[in-house]
Amino acid sequence: MELSTAAIDRVITLALAEDVPFGDLTTEAFVPAEATAEAQLVARESGVLAGAEVFTRAMRARDDRVDVVGHLTDGQRFDAGTHLATVTGPARAILTCERTALNLIQRLTGIATLTAQYVAAVHGTGARITDTRKTTPGLRALERYAVRCGGGNNHRFCLSDAVLAKDNHLALAGDLTEAIRTTRAQLPHTTHIEVEVDRLDQIPAALAGGADTIMLDNFSLDELAAGVETIAGAALVEASGGVRLDTVGAIAKTGVDLISVGALTHSARAVDLGLDITL
Repeated sequence: MELSTAAIDRVITLALAEDVPFGDLTTEAFVPAEATAEAQLVARESGVLAGAEVFTRAMRARDDRVDVVGHLTDGQRFDAGTHLATVTGPARAILTCERTALNLIQRLTGIATLTAQYVAAVHGTGARITDTRKTTPGLRALERYAVRCGGGNNHRFCLSDAVLAKDNHLALAGDLTEAIRTTRAQLPHTTHIEVEVDRLDQIPAALAGGADTIMLDNFSLDELAAGVETIAGAALVEASGGVRLDTVGAIAKTGVDLISVGALTHSARAVDLGLDITL
């Protein structure tokens, strides 16, 4: 579940440039330059932690004398009232970086927490929960990491990673079988090819072309089961479209291999975490 420091620091740099473009007027007016402080990162509600290193690097971004001691690691569950980390050091730096650090860890922990709920809902079925490219612009690496912290899997990271022919591609591609075969001939043998279909009668053409994964988009439960039966292990089967926490368990029971859920990243609610000065 590694996340590169370069990806973290790029986001933090942009966030601080947005939040502190030419100084923190309030902190510099109210807090003496020599003041030090201790603060606790406290959970106001339960969740699954993601972004501990992001929080640490954000808190230290203005002054490396700030020290952050984490009490949990990413992927661990916590209850309301849990102290997740202790921050000590120059008070001005702590206060200036507080909101940026909290925004990021609350967002990532929210994604991990929601992902864990989806993973629990399909437990025992064999289906894997995956994210999508419906991420916050600029935060994809961090949000994808948070999905992994919650026990989910990542779909392709970007348009350069793999082929995923969706409805608009197919509308312009002509014969589906021939389009897949032509695509295969143009690409390295290691490149994965996925095709989205929105009708059962499109599946044979996708299979004939040699698709590695067939996405069944907005299928009913009966149609999903029929699609799984038709594909019969010749390709991975992905269910997608309008997946909710109250429906994902039934979708998994149809026998699909993957369930992609855009809500993991585009609709996750930030978990309520606070930074409380204690000294």
